[in-house]
Amino acid sequence: MTEAPPASPRPARLRALLPDLSPWHSSRDFRLLWLQGLITYFGSFMALIALPLQIKHLTGSPLAVGAMGAVELVPLVVFGLYGGALADAVDRRRVILLTEAGLGVLAAILLVNALLPEPLLWPLYVVAGGVAALAGLQRPALDSLMARIVPHAQQTAAAALNSLRWQVGAIAGPALAGLVVAYAGHGTAYAVTVCTFAVSVVLCLRLTPAPPAEEAQKPSLRGIVEGARYAWSRPVLLGTYAIDLAAMFFAFPNTIFPFLADELDAQWSLGLMYSAGAVGSLALGLTSGWTSRVRRHGLFVVFGAAVWGLAIAAAGWFSSVWVVLLCLGVAGAGDMLSGLGRATIWNQTIPDELRGRLAGIEVLSYSVGPQLGQVRAGAMAGWTGTRSAIWTGGVACVASVALLTAALPKLVRYDSETDEDAVRRRETRAEG
Repeated sequence: MTEAPPASPRPARLRALLPDLSPWHSSRDFRLLWLQGLITYFGSFMALIALPLQIKHLTGSPLAVGAMGAVELVPLVVFGLYGGALADAVDRRRVILLTEAGLGVLAAILLVNALLPEPLLWPLYVVAGGVAALAGLQRPALDSLMARIVPHAQQTAAAALNSLRWQVGAIAGPALAGLVVAYAGHGTAYAVTVCTFAVSVVLCLRLTPAPPAEEAQKPSLRGIVEGARYAWSRPVLLGTYAIDLAAMFFAFPNTIFPFLADELDAQWSLGLMYSAGAVGSLALGLTSGWTSRVRRHGLFVVFGAAVWGLAIAAAGWFSSVWVVLLCLGVAGAGDMLSGLGRATIWNQTIPDELRGRLAGIEVLSYSVGPQLGQVRAGAMAGWTGTRSAIWTGGVACVASVALLTAALPKLVRYDSETDEDAVRRRETRAEG
């Protein structure tokens, strides 16, 4: 009897590259949050593109567009830290629900302003500050909830799936926003945003309550300081925060993309510029199955941030719009890789009783950097020119990543199987 030929290894290799769906199958709340986030991201990116475009149309100034980052900075810092303490002290589901409803109200204000015969400039900055405040309150609750509802071993897979969710919104939102604003006006873009938040609130209502621990402290400055001390005492955590902050500060040029499109005589490419990074992230996300088997997540953080900086520098250097879009796509892939490493390290090592406060610090690390980066990019573009502001920022990003890696070598050596905090956290989850 003739033996059957061995099965081809190609299907198995292909399956190994596909995203790991285990968190989707194991957690109902993860599925709800994934769908809620997908819908919210779609609407948020519509507004994210429409808002700076409206400021550009009203002022024609790159500095005025970049100033939006300065307006958002203080609320983000203050409410991000307070939101971290709040997430450890109250029902995290309630925080998510109320802030999501508040964001919908702010989107409605943008809609009303856009429908005025002569839209006003100052409400755009007021709403930008309000969005930063509510996002600062909400994000720690969201991030800390993820560590509770997803098993310890599935954290990298959950981070990859959450990134895919973000990328779908980041690709569809900006691409459609550019068309919607051009052909239907800012008001239509804001109306879509209001509708997405309404649907999101309905999904949040179905989440399982997530009450705090019985011994949880009330939100206080002392509690925030306790979380900061914990982060400062952990070089691995410190490295994730510092590298992300530096990378975003030096190499986050999104706010001056409208001016880059003008310089390249390719105004049609603006939506593609905003979504190119998400396309690169999506390409990596769709082949992220292998990341669930990696233990050295600190290498993800360092290598991904370096790729981000190099690609942004190249995007500012080249004058072909198609090469620029390709570079932005590569930058997005690097950013996602770094983000996977950060999210996995955070969720694998931080104790649940500190998770909210540390998530508040995480909000600062990956949100304050882009806000300051907008100000830097806008000011630099007004001083030296748009493309120069982009490529010099990318070079500075790579240099800062190299310096921080040398100063915090424990980040590169992180191993999820041997790191003391990761082992302790895994044992705690197993006992629970």
